[in-house]
Amino acid sequence: MGSFSVWHWLIVLLIVVLVFGTKKLKNIGTDLGGAVKGFKDGVKDGGTSVDAAANPGSPNAQVTAKQATDANTVDVEAKTKS
Repeated sequence: MGSFSVWHWLIVLLIVVLVFGTKKLKNIGTDLGGAVKGFKDGVKDGGTSVDAAANPGSPNAQVTAKQATDANTVDVEAKTKS
């Protein structure tokens, strides 16, 4: 009785389909897939900020290149108002 068999999982799947319906499950799957894709794109775009730090002309590199000499200084990123 340690793990469930295939029949247990099929019964659970059938109950979930009956409760939510196939259209709702399709929408949930689409939303989940979009969220995963957005996460992957965000992680990939996060790697470009490392490349921007190597470029001394970028504003982010100018802010992060300066090291604070005071231990009480808080490093923040300034953004322009659009």
